[in-house]
Amino acid sequence: MSDLPLVSVIMPVRNEASFIERSLSAVMRQDYPPECLEIVFIDGLSNDGTVALVSQYLSEVKANTPVTPSVYLLDNPKQHMPGAFNLGVQKASGDIIIVIGGHCVIEPDYVRQCVGALEATGADCVGGPMVTVGETTMAKGIALAQSSRFGVGGVAFRTGRREGCYVDTVAFGAYRREVFERIGLFDEELVRNQDDEFNFRLTQAGGKIWLDPAIRSVYYSRASLSRLWRQYYQYGLYKVRVIQKRQAVPSWRHLVPAVFVLALLMSLVFSLLTGQRRWLLAVAGPYTLANGFASLRTAGADTAILSFLPLAFATLHFAYGLGFLAGLWHWRNHWGQQS
Repeated sequence: MSDLPLVSVIMPVRNEASFIERSLSAVMRQDYPPECLEIVFIDGLSNDGTVALVSQYLSEVKANTPVTPSVYLLDNPKQHMPGAFNLGVQKASGDIIIVIGGHCVIEPDYVRQCVGALEATGADCVGGPMVTVGETTMAKGIALAQSSRFGVGGVAFRTGRREGCYVDTVAFGAYRREVFERIGLFDEELVRNQDDEFNFRLTQAGGKIWLDPAIRSVYYSRASLSRLWRQYYQYGLYKVRVIQKRQAVPSWRHLVPAVFVLALLMSLVFSLLTGQRRWLLAVAGPYTLANGFASLRTAGADTAILSFLPLAFATLHFAYGLGFLAGLWHWRNHWGQQS
């Protein structure tokens, strides 16, 4: 019997029939000893056959593999991500709990690298850079925008780091079990940004989050600008609630899109009131130039992707900024309240 720590991988999904086998098989094929690994699969009442595909895949694996990790299949009647996370944490029996998404593929050594990084650093949570990819030309453009400093700022797990470092948040983090005992579970009011709030709560409590370049995963981006818009609008909307609950700003980069959108709106108003275009150009002009330069630099010689990149960048910035401003209004009566 191995003396390695037991690791629980929590995997919440809903309607991922077209992708679930890739994601689940990546977890099942970890090079970590299977007797030290368990998988808690939480389904949000999918209606596209996701659970049937999971059951079929697991049956085939068990029939052809001598030893496999323990797998638990749970229903998530709340149908939102924080509820799924919490069900998974409560079911998990591991010393280390890794939370991953159903639309990503982790590398075969992901669990082993996480365990090693936790032991080497003494951190409370570890994670790694997430490589964002797309399967269509537009999705590839969106993926590049989401991995660019111009697109998302200095988010370490998106833009990557050559050396390990302490950060404010990671994607698909591996947590010591005592973290949940110390600071509680995920906040179920936050249907978006629940992981950011949890990591912010952890660092406010004195916890440390380590990003290690050896911990690698691939995330498949949204395939359309409309879906990207909805995603980032909600990110901006719920970021306001995170700030209210934690009574602090995790990073000033979260405010930049809202300041930009507000400045653009004010310049438009001044332009209409005065009849002078220079007010609008004062903000729109520099942004257009910056967007064009970033798009050229990011796309390189790929002209097909270049045609989408400016729109992808603009979608990220405007959706998040407008969502943040909407959040300020939506939760205007909640300032000073942590819950």
